[in-house]
Amino acid sequence: MRKYITIILLLAPIILFSQSKVKEYSKKIALYQAKYYIINEILGESNDYDKFIIDPLAAAKSSELTSVYYEGKNKQGLILGFYDDYWDKGGSGRSYQGYGFKNLNFDDALRLLNKIEKIIKDEKKFLNADDNENNIYFNFDDMIIVIYREGLLRGRIRISWDGFDAEWENTSFRRTKRRFERSLK
Repeated sequence: MRKYITIILLLAPIILFSQSKVKEYSKKIALYQAKYYIINEILGESNDYDKFIIDPLAAAKSSELTSVYYEGKNKQGLILGFYDDYWDKGGSGRSYQGYGFKNLNFDDALRLLNKIEKIIKDEKKFLNADDNENNIYFNFDDMIIVIYREGLLRGRIRISWDGFDAEWENTSFRRTKRRFERSLK
């Protein structure tokens, strides 16, 4: 019995380290790579100089999805950062580890966040009736969003986009929405 306890105690730090490494990867990508994504894909070139704000709002516990608020050059919005395995679109059937960013301008971001919140509120009875069996889905731009419940107080939001399938826990979603609205003040 002592041998098993010793093995468990030896493995626990390795498991905890590997989980924290994934979180570190997600945060590192959100803070580091999102800056150049915002500059290159949203704000554009600057011959003199321009200022912009980037505020990482929340990361899902699964490390598959991170939300980032940005503001600069009279533009503001929300970036969803996807991190995980994704399927090769070329038809090879292979999956690769990587990341990608989905930009939502201010109006679209607010519309998406409010829509998800409204569905969860209006359909609470349906979602709570059968865990992981009762699902609600909708398309938003080029994303597919699925809302369901998996256990008591374990609401789930899955987003399929550009080969990624990311899970957004209810807690992370609410934190994103709250911080997004606060960033606007």
